[in-house]
Amino acid sequence: MLEKLFSLRSLDTTPKTEVLAGVATFLAAMYIIVVNPSILSGAGVPFAGALTATVLISFFGSVMMGLYARNPILVAPGMGINALFTYTMVMGAGIPWQTALGCVFWSGVLFGILALFNVRRYVVDAIPATLRHAIACGIGLFITVIGLVNAGMLVSNPATVVGLGEMTPALVTFLIGLGITAVLVARRVQGALILGIVVTTVLAIPIGRLWGDASAVSPTGTPTLVNFQGIFAWPDFSAMGQVDFSGALSVAYWPFIFVILFTTFFDAMSTFIGVCQAGNLLDEDGEPRNIRRSMMVDAASALISAPMGTSPANAYVESAAGISQGGRSGLVAVVAGLLFLPFLFLSPLLALVPAIATAPALIMVGVFMLSPIRTIDWQQYDDAIPAFVAMMLIPLTYSITHGVVFGFLTFVVVKVGVGKAREVRPAMWVLFFLSILMLFEG
Repeated sequence: MLEKLFSLRSLDTTPKTEVLAGVATFLAAMYIIVVNPSILSGAGVPFAGALTATVLISFFGSVMMGLYARNPILVAPGMGINALFTYTMVMGAGIPWQTALGCVFWSGVLFGILALFNVRRYVVDAIPATLRHAIACGIGLFITVIGLVNAGMLVSNPATVVGLGEMTPALVTFLIGLGITAVLVARRVQGALILGIVVTTVLAIPIGRLWGDASAVSPTGTPTLVNFQGIFAWPDFSAMGQVDFSGALSVAYWPFIFVILFTTFFDAMSTFIGVCQAGNLLDEDGEPRNIRRSMMVDAASALISAPMGTSPANAYVESAAGISQGGRSGLVAVVAGLLFLPFLFLSPLLALVPAIATAPALIMVGVFMLSPIRTIDWQQYDDAIPAFVAMMLIPLTYSITHGVVFGFLTFVVVKVGVGKAREVRPAMWVLFFLSILMLFEG
C-alpha cells in the first residue's frame, strides 16, 4: 500500500527511512505547538484554543501535502505571519482578532485562486537559477540562526547588534549535544538528528536540579529545562469558528489582506524552491517537484486556518530536517502530521524536549542546505550580487520573504544598470513592483 501511494522504490527510499525522516521533521518543528499560541494569545486569541487550532491545521495540512502533493514537506502555522497578525494587525492597528482572522480567510481565498490558475509557474520561471540557489542557501543560514538563538548562543547586544551568549550550563549542554550530533552526522549514522535530540534532552535533565539555573532561557522561567507537567489535557475549541468574514472586507483592511497574501504566497514558494533545491527534489525541468499541487495544499491550509482559529499555515522550512535524513516521499509529511495529532490530548509532554535539544538538528540542517552555494558563479557579478543579497538578508532580517524581496529588487536594478534588461522577464518586472509595494505596506 505504501509503495502504491508514495512510489518509495522509484524514489530510492524505504519505509524506515521515511518514518525516521518524518519524526525528525516533527521534532524540528514541534515548537510551533506552543510558540504559535503564545504569540496569538497576545492578540486575545485564547491560548488553549490557539493550541488546538495549531495542532489540527498542522495535522490536516501536512497529511494533505503528503497524500495529494506527495512531497516530504510539513505544513503548520507560519512564524513571522503570526507576529504580523498579533503585533501589527491586532495590537498595532487595533483590528479585533476575529476580524483579523477574516483577513486571513480572504487572503487564503485569493491564494487559492493564484494557485488554481498556476500563477506560480510564471513567477518561478522568472526567477533565475542563481537566485533560486541563493534562496536555498539563505534559508539554510536562517535555520542555523534560529538554532543558535534557541540555544542561547546568539543573543542581542546593544554594542554589536548580536553577540555570544553567556557560557551557562544550558549553553554548555547545547555545545556538547552539537558536538555529538555533528559526529553522528559525519559518520552518516541513520537517524543522526533524532539521536542528537534525544541525547541532548537527556543531558539537559540535570540542569536546575543538580547544577546550574536555566531561568534565563527557559520559556516558562523555571530553573529546569526538562520539565514533566503531566500527560493529559483536553482540547479546547473556543477559538474555532470565530471569524468575522464580512467585517474583514472593509476597504480599510484590504492592505492587510494583500500583505498576508503576498507573505504567505512568497513564503510558500520560497520554501518549496529552497528546500527542494537543497534536497534535489526536482522534476525533469529542474523545478521543485509537484509544486503546483504543493501550492494548492498550501493555499487550502491557509484558507482553513482562519475558521480553525489561527494565523495562516504554510510550508515549513524545518522540513529540511527530514529531507536531510533521507526523506523523499509524501510519507514523511504524513508521519509528521500524524505526530501532531496526539498533542490534542498530550500537549503537556512538549515540556520534556527543550529548545537546546532541537537546536543542534537545526544547525546541521543549515549545513546541509548550503550545498547549492557551489553552483553560483561568484565572478559573474550581475548574478552574484543579487544572490548574495538574498542569501544574507534572509537570516539577517529574520524573514524569508524580505530576503527574497530584496533579492528580486537587486536583480532588476543590477541587470538594468549593466545593460542586460532583456534578461529580466516580464513576470520579474511584476515581482519587482509588487516587492516595492510590499515593503511600503509591510
